[in-house]
Amino acid sequence: MEQQNKNIKLVSSKKTRVILPNILTLIGVCIGLTSIKFAFDGKFELSIIAVIVAAIIDGLDGRIARLIKGTSKVGKELDSLTDVISFGVAPAFIMYFWALSETGRIGWLISLIYVVCVALRLARFNVSSNEESSWKDNFFEGIPSPAGGVLVLMPLILSVSEFQFLNLNYEIVVPIMFITVSILLISKIPTYSLKRIAVPRSTSIFLLFGIILYFGLILVYTFNAIIISGVIYLFMVPISTMHYFMIKKNAKKVVEDTEHHEDVL
Repeated sequence: MEQQNKNIKLVSSKKTRVILPNILTLIGVCIGLTSIKFAFDGKFELSIIAVIVAAIIDGLDGRIARLIKGTSKVGKELDSLTDVISFGVAPAFIMYFWALSETGRIGWLISLIYVVCVALRLARFNVSSNEESSWKDNFFEGIPSPAGGVLVLMPLILSVSEFQFLNLNYEIVVPIMFITVSILLISKIPTYSLKRIAVPRSTSIFLLFGIILYFGLILVYTFNAIIISGVIYLFMVPISTMHYFMIKKNAKKVVEDTEHHEDVL
């Protein structure tokens, strides 16, 4: 009887661990959909904030699931569906309401292409994530969908920031940004994943301070901080690519040296 009660308790505990991250994911998709409502009402600043909050939740739900051992196939598929809505459909609608609608059918076509690229990128990620673990797990193929969702919003964010002195022609900038980000999403350019980054205990306090400082800047100088973060991220893309090929070259050399040593023996 005690063993039966123990089994029931364990099943219930496992279900709870699985449900909690999924609830967080569903909250994220609701916020993503709400960003479309804000854009429809002309409240573009709130729509930007909603997408940013959805991106933060997207970065937390998976980590929480792994931390409490609540990962599941349902959670994985739900997370991908959420990403398509929050970082594909939502940014496309927001930018269409703000600028692309003025270009007519071309603007709508650009929006559709972007959403399709987000969906293709996530489908590829789901397939590749089933492969064996290796050093390649520290990199994504192409930019992740949350980064893509924020990057396509950059012209809008720039227009409400304190960098308006740039006087950009958004009718040209917005389509170019959409096409560029769409290409980066489906490309095989290696970009940093940061999912399995190892931080020494001696430097963890500095990392914590940096995170607190960053979110403090986001709270005080929201749109300015997001613009600067986006620019830094774009500069990191070629750096991550060079780093990837350096590691790949070293890994290949180690394998060749090992094979040569085995042949000698």
